[in-house]
Amino acid sequence: MDRFNLGTYRRPISTRSTETQRWFDIGLNWCYGFNHEEGIKCFEKALETDPDCPMVHWGIAYAAGPFYNLNWKEHGEAEANSATRRCFEHVQLARANAGVASDVERALIEALARRFQKPHKVSPREFEQWDDAYAAAMRLVYQDFPDDHDVIALLVEALMMRTVRRLWNLKTGAPAPNSDVIEALEVCERSIRLADEAGVAQHPAIVHLHIHLLEMSTMPERGMRSADLLGQICPDAGHMNHMPGHIYVLCGEYEKAKLASEKAVRANDLYLAYAHEPTYYLLGCCHDLHLMMFTCMLSGQYRPALWAADKVRSLVVRDVVAIQDRPKLTQTVEGYHAMKSHVLVRFGRWREIIDEPVTAEPGLYVLTAAMQHYAKGVAHATLRQFAEAERERERFHRHVESVAPERRFLSNPTRASLAVGAALLDGELAYHQGRHDEAYGHLRQAVELDDNLSYTEPWAWMHPPRHALAALLLDQGHAQEAEQVYRDDLGLSGTVQRCAQHPNNVWALHGLVECLTRRGEGDELPALQERLAVALTKADVPITSSCLCRTSVQADHCCCH
Repeated sequence: MDRFNLGTYRRPISTRSTETQRWFDIGLNWCYGFNHEEGIKCFEKALETDPDCPMVHWGIAYAAGPFYNLNWKEHGEAEANSATRRCFEHVQLARANAGVASDVERALIEALARRFQKPHKVSPREFEQWDDAYAAAMRLVYQDFPDDHDVIALLVEALMMRTVRRLWNLKTGAPAPNSDVIEALEVCERSIRLADEAGVAQHPAIVHLHIHLLEMSTMPERGMRSADLLGQICPDAGHMNHMPGHIYVLCGEYEKAKLASEKAVRANDLYLAYAHEPTYYLLGCCHDLHLMMFTCMLSGQYRPALWAADKVRSLVVRDVVAIQDRPKLTQTVEGYHAMKSHVLVRFGRWREIIDEPVTAEPGLYVLTAAMQHYAKGVAHATLRQFAEAERERERFHRHVESVAPERRFLSNPTRASLAVGAALLDGELAYHQGRHDEAYGHLRQAVELDDNLSYTEPWAWMHPPRHALAALLLDQGHAQEAEQVYRDDLGLSGTVQRCAQHPNNVWALHGLVECLTRRGEGDELPALQERLAVALTKADVPITSSCLCRTSVQADHCCCH
């Protein structure tokens, strides 16, 4: 627990014990880096030397409750009962011992008591009321202690928790209904300004939450400085090393996102070597590898993308997938396990896809089984093995029908994500069978379904459907529509929501350069060719088309290299 370098951030609390203070600081830093279970272990260690310390009891209650990556709705029944009981009991212990606390500590304890009002699970509506009450209480604490950066961080988090991953309207860029994102952003950026004016280091939780506030917005680049700073603050906190990658990917800085991911994975490996039982932090470890797959896919780097996909599979062992009553943990890690299929389709590894054995437990490995049937269907269609492709398509649909409607992967129902795959598979099959117009209809539908998925980073469907649509449009000479699709994907047209754009990705750059070359465009082309040349230096495979389902690439494509 104390063998990790979580940075220099400290918060003095009311205790006479230097050991209690030390363990409190370590615990708080783990919580700020979204490893709450490790935070609780440290707070429990802090109680050994000061069992009545009110802020340590506050810390356990805070850490055992919901956070941005695990809200009340995502708790299983027994899990919610256990968490509420623990939170309630420790808040009451904090209140009972608050006589020795400072004014700000008493205010934080009373605010947290609004978040945990009963020692058992309540209805979703009542949980929402608790979240609202806690946010309202934290506003009052902030009014009384406006320059306390921990108070600011806790207020920002409380405001975000009211509408988790529904901070912004993705289509309009305005705040989502009921969202306090503008207030949260103003308060968060005030903290950043105060630290700058005082010439002190930025608060780790502030720059972390700043990224979460901006990742769904139309202005992720506004979080670039926070991303750059956060990557340096907490060397052994995997999630803190990873979070800059969210901003980097959205801004087309794929190499920086890869480096952030590698740093996060190294920190996570340190932690996993020490931790014994699987905790929710395993989700973070898999998520960091997920982002690494995504950024490497967008930059045409097959080897590191495959490495990350295989590493996820080594972490997501059957014992974890089979855990009962932790639905968020088990369904999400199984979803990460499934992502290898995206990597193989992205890089056109048709033979490997066909040769991979299908999971023997489709009822347990639900998304993995679906993705394998999807990938095998696309592989067979591309190789013009139509009978096999049709069979895999049937298996895919039969399996999807068996998926529980309430099952989720990250922010989306599993079925909603798989609907994108269904449209893509129909499009690929129709295209390779020569039914081109029908194929384009399916592929346009895949684009629309994909654009309307709920926000998650990386995007729930990792292989942009626009890349397949435009590649196959170009294949039949429909260069004008293909050009528009590439512009949309690269964020050059401004017609697609910000988080569905992939600035400077090598695949769409290759396609756009091909379109402009075909029509003899002279003004824009040189700058785009230059950007493509830079992107191609990062790729570790030949890029011949925006999607490798386009197999009839002619020799004249070398003009793009």
